[in-house]
Amino acid sequence: MDLIKSQLTDSVMDQISGKLGADRQKTEVATDNILATLLEGLATNTQKNQGADVLSNVLEKDHDGSLLNNLHDLIDGRAEEKAPRAANGAGILKHLLGGNIFDISEVISKVSGLTNGKTMNLMMMLAPILMQTLGKQKRQQNMDSGGLASILTNTVSKTRQQQSGPNGGILKSLLDRDGDGSIVDDVAGMVLGRLFGR
Repeated sequence: MDLIKSQLTDSVMDQISGKLGADRQKTEVATDNILATLLEGLATNTQKNQGADVLSNVLEKDHDGSLLNNLHDLIDGRAEEKAPRAANGAGILKHLLGGNIFDISEVISKVSGLTNGKTMNLMMMLAPILMQTLGKQKRQQNMDSGGLASILTNTVSKTRQQQSGPNGGILKSLLDRDGDGSIVDDVAGMVLGRLFGR
């Protein structure tokens, strides 16, 4: 999470909140919860059904990290002209979340105070940044699928500890549908199954 958040500098967050027409603090809360939810699902799916291999291949093919060199174009939508698959936030989310994108957006809207529409737009901005960051990390560290699964699992574990405050608690209570205290299985049921049909 820290690696991904390091891409979201003050100027980038100002641009994102300005693009959304949203309060900066609400945008930051929504950003944290969107990234945490996507990471939970990614980590869970890398643990089964060759999920790590599939994710590794997707990153290798479409997400080399180059779009991180100009996040302003990515946020404004200009990067999609040059890299339609890598920068297509809506397309990435469709693969990552499938039909559950609206449920997840509603949860994060309740947590953050953003409207559903703004939350959806934010998710579309963040999805390529997340995938590009993972792809860059994979290349820089020459990670195989096992290393990719490990870094995701470690990141999620750390994120859970950091999100023990009120916002994390609200998100957990809304997403933890079976009441076992963990959103991992619940999010895994919603997130990223469609990635493997890509």
